[in-house]
Amino acid sequence: MKRLNSKYIRIAAFILISLLLIFIIGGYVAYSKREALLKSAIDKATAKAKRDYNLDVKIGSAHFTGTSTVSFSDVSIVPEQRDSLLNIKNLVVSVKLMPLIIGEIKLSDVLLQDGFINLTSIKGVKNFDFLFKKKRDTTSTTQKVDLSVLANNLVNEVLYKIPDNLTLNNFSISFKDDSNKVKLLAKTAIIKDGNLKSTIDVDNGAATWHIDGKMHPSDKNIDVKLYADGTKVELPIIEKKLKLKLNFDTISTKLTKVEHGGGETKIYGSWAVHNLLINHPALSSGDIVFPDAAIDANVFVGSNYVSVDSSSMIHIKKLTARPFIKYTLNPVKIYELKINTGWLNATDIFDAFPHGMFDALDGIEVAGKLNYAMNFYMDSSKPDDLQFDSRLSKDGFRIVKYGKTDLTKLNSPFVHTPYEKGKPMAPHLIGPENPEFTPLNEIAPDLRNAVMTAEDPSFYTNHGFVEEAFRKSLATDFKTKKFKRGGSGISMQLVKNAFLSREKTLARKIEEILIVWMIENNHIMNKNRMLEVYLNIIEWGRNIYGISEASHFYFGKSPSELNLGESIFLASIVPYPKGGLYAFQPDGTLRPGLHGYFNLIGRLMAGKGLTQRDTSAYGFYGVRLREGLRQTIAPIDTAKADSLMKQGGDDNEVLPVIEEPVKKPNFLQRLFGKKDTTAQKQEEKEKQKEKTAKEKLKEQIEALKLDYKNREEHIDTAGKTRKDIRVEKRRLKQEEKDKEQELKDKAQL
Repeated sequence: MKRLNSKYIRIAAFILISLLLIFIIGGYVAYSKREALLKSAIDKATAKAKRDYNLDVKIGSAHFTGTSTVSFSDVSIVPEQRDSLLNIKNLVVSVKLMPLIIGEIKLSDVLLQDGFINLTSIKGVKNFDFLFKKKRDTTSTTQKVDLSVLANNLVNEVLYKIPDNLTLNNFSISFKDDSNKVKLLAKTAIIKDGNLKSTIDVDNGAATWHIDGKMHPSDKNIDVKLYADGTKVELPIIEKKLKLKLNFDTISTKLTKVEHGGGETKIYGSWAVHNLLINHPALSSGDIVFPDAAIDANVFVGSNYVSVDSSSMIHIKKLTARPFIKYTLNPVKIYELKINTGWLNATDIFDAFPHGMFDALDGIEVAGKLNYAMNFYMDSSKPDDLQFDSRLSKDGFRIVKYGKTDLTKLNSPFVHTPYEKGKPMAPHLIGPENPEFTPLNEIAPDLRNAVMTAEDPSFYTNHGFVEEAFRKSLATDFKTKKFKRGGSGISMQLVKNAFLSREKTLARKIEEILIVWMIENNHIMNKNRMLEVYLNIIEWGRNIYGISEASHFYFGKSPSELNLGESIFLASIVPYPKGGLYAFQPDGTLRPGLHGYFNLIGRLMAGKGLTQRDTSAYGFYGVRLREGLRQTIAPIDTAKADSLMKQGGDDNEVLPVIEEPVKKPNFLQRLFGKKDTTAQKQEEKEKQKEKTAKEKLKEQIEALKLDYKNREEHIDTAGKTRKDIRVEKRRLKQEEKDKEQELKDKAQL
């Protein structure tokens, strides 16, 4: 081995000694000038706070008490013309020297005594609104922010500000607005040797909270829990502000690892809660309780997206599911959601349902296995092309015993009690003993076909759900920014009317879907019986239930005597039954606004061979309201009539008359088939549509093929064998063929 030249050794030693001397001299100068440097830094910080945020920052005294320890007293922050925001009597802070050398500030020890943070929002004036002011950017760069870098920096900034050792006494955080206030007083908080213990007084003795656990911020390892003495953890202010009742026994959180590299920041953690209670009008009318719930959430942040990776796991009792959630911000917003449970015991799934969420299924006993998979993908720039696939597969699933609700009750005579605004109405016997009950074979075929065409065209072939309807509903709701369109077919409407309340909540909707799945997939009712019960219990007008009452009320005839026009009219009011009478004018004829609807439903029926094609709007001009009702209709303008037709009007609303006359064909036009100008223009539009139908069909099929090719390439392989993946691909190919045929069938209508 060749020895180093002594000349080079001497040079290296000289350089190291020189650097050491410079470091010692620099350190001495910095140490001797540290008080001046501290004062200069404080002056710059207070000036910046005043200049950028209008904050008056005052510090009674600040001085070094050790090599890297600074003591502050009487610190206050007051926003200009606002209530005092922060006050600290005594604060001692020590930083770690080695990170400080490379420019990172990591807290070693913190002592804080007697202080408060006071947040106020009085008559719209907030003392913390400076937090929402954007910094003035003097640069003219258009460079986009890398979210992965931002997330990594944010995590580090938060963790570095948690000291290795903390002693805190009497520090409060309070919030007050025009009608609410809350105060949290940390009597004590101690971090020592990685152990955290804290006691918090809530609203001057109303409750006492505890935070307990492990805290190793330097190692990015945190495991803490929050609980209360002899009661639940809750804040009434949340319920007052958000109408959300929320409390729990214990909540815990873990941070196990943070990695940054390859263009991603990966944050590994978990959250768990015991006896979580939630109550919100949009979720459910009653309390929903999760006895035990947890999620192992692995959050991945890329340059332009945030995601919960499919390696994450949701736990609710013995129910487990793998979620995948991804939100891409640019160049366009993209929303992705996947859920896969794998095969689980059906008993474990039903046992995991939160208490109070599915009342109709309380006490039910099941057997077999179930597997749920859902896939949602939407590009916000093309909402009409969103992908949605949701399916619950079964293996030997069966209902062993019914609980609170017997799903077989509709197969025999039963009593149905409709509800209006939560109040029960007069009960109706659904069976032959009731003279108003009409068997399916005594209901005019035109009425049956019109209702199915309007509400659920594939009723006899689907299994209770029409995915295309759900997909269109989601797209419409996104574009209108509100829940405007529903996706319920006849099976779902039947279940809603027969088994559930009329409340519009998320819990009720999920329960409705689950009951429909059980009825359809366990063949509890056949389709004819479902349609028969449906037509006999749904609402057709104010306090009008069942097709017999409806046909006699509007037209003075039995359901078997209804003609095509009357049938299409009755189908038109199913979504808004209370608006039925608003469709008529004082002479008993229909208002013009329904002309297009009649043509639409009529053409769809004719395309399936359910009626003959005609050019007179499929019975529109022949519909006449029963004479005894015409005198109750009062004048109202067309715009308001349209609105009331869709909403059903108020209980005290006077029924309208439409002043705009209907342009009906004269005798010669009807005799020789000559069309009026309006009808002619309408037919020309229809011909123009027919010309482009083939081109549109071709485009739809090409888009369909591209869509399914994309689905095959992005199958979620987490937890799946090669056989599972092959089965999934075959299912997608068959689904593609079925939907292509469905498009072709629709194009022939």
